[in-house]
Amino acid sequence: MTADSLAPSARPLPPPFYRWVVLLFVSLAMFGNYYVYDSMAPVFDLLKERLAFSDQQLGLLYTVYSIAAILVLLAGGYVIDRFGTKRSIALFAVVCVVAAVVTAATGRLPVMLSGRFLLGLGSEPLIVAVTTALARWFKGKELSLAFGLNLTIARLGSVAADLSPSWARPFYRDWQSPLWLATAIAGITLSAALLYWLLEHRAEGRYQLGSAGAVDRLERGGLYSFSASYWYIVALCVVFYSVVFPFRAFAIKYFIEAHGASRELGGLLNSMLPFAAMVATPLFGYLVDRVGRRSLFMTLGSLLLLPLFLGATYLPPGREVSLWLPFLGQFTAPLTLLVIMALLGIAFSLIPAVMWPSVAYIVEERRLGSAYALMTLCQQVGMAFVPWFIGVLNDRFAAGPANPAGYAPGMWLFTLLASLGLLFSFLLWRAEHGPRAHGLETITIRKEEEKQGDD
Repeated sequence: MTADSLAPSARPLPPPFYRWVVLLFVSLAMFGNYYVYDSMAPVFDLLKERLAFSDQQLGLLYTVYSIAAILVLLAGGYVIDRFGTKRSIALFAVVCVVAAVVTAATGRLPVMLSGRFLLGLGSEPLIVAVTTALARWFKGKELSLAFGLNLTIARLGSVAADLSPSWARPFYRDWQSPLWLATAIAGITLSAALLYWLLEHRAEGRYQLGSAGAVDRLERGGLYSFSASYWYIVALCVVFYSVVFPFRAFAIKYFIEAHGASRELGGLLNSMLPFAAMVATPLFGYLVDRVGRRSLFMTLGSLLLLPLFLGATYLPPGREVSLWLPFLGQFTAPLTLLVIMALLGIAFSLIPAVMWPSVAYIVEERRLGSAYALMTLCQQVGMAFVPWFIGVLNDRFAAGPANPAGYAPGMWLFTLLASLGLLFSFLLWRAEHGPRAHGLETITIRKEEEKQGDD
């Protein structure tokens, strides 16, 4: 009797090597996905110079992505439930490739906006589908490790996009070639998705695969019964991502025009955020699991974020620091910008490492999917508005190489949003020291293990 003829429950589990190959392919799909999303920022100055795009129009290239993501989130994962993980991952990968082609094909703004909108329709559900696939393959095994490795490889896509002015310098003679390069890298997403399809199709007849569980979806009933602590975390999530991602969108152009940096140096500085997140996020998660104090750490991260944008605007550049990086070459950067971006990278690592897992301590398990779906939806609403508005401010105050001070109003907006983040994190800290606390400050792995031992 072969494994194919056995009932699913009687089949053997996939061998460990098979699971790790699955992880490799879905992570490569995410690598290409992240690269395509971040490939627009390094060409912002070229789009302005060669195509006469305004900063408001540049911001719209990110705004339409988030609008599409909101629509997908409202749809609630029904495509994944209907077609399964292997078909969904392949379908969304095709959408991402088509989106990259449309974006690169012409310099007409409506067409490029259509491409970025398509990317939002494919990219965000691809992330959900990959998460669902990993849960199916690794549930009861090395699930946390698999998620961490998947996110690390995905963020390498962001780092690669930011550093592309260095390792792909010949492509940056015009605005279009870097976007065609992104399209080619989107082909990695599609190829990896198709290879995953083959792996899952082969495994379905031979091995016992776990159930992925329900896809996070927004259940509209009962949304108003979430606790105040949950809403403080949602508010912090909105303002935090409304600061960091719009800043990253304009950062390379900002460093070029306001600080006289080369595109290569601007990309290096911008890459410090996802690179720091790759390294530091797991470390912060490990620390918080052992000491608790989650709302305190969120408050400290928000406090760290507060002065950085005004520091980049008004502090003197400091002495020049020489850096040499393998495969990228020599860089000379102002010390002030290096320190500011390093601190921003720490905040970019610390707050998400604590914020997302904290929801599981506040919301009961049966409503956790709705809680995360609502939180992600609100996050995208903020990310839809802020890039466009930053562009409006840059245009209104004529930000550019001839007027670096024109960037100051946008940096003040980031500071205002960061101050709101500090307020919401403080309100969370205060709530978690009151009579309706959920244990964010006190729960640690050791206490959980002792509790399970007593049970």
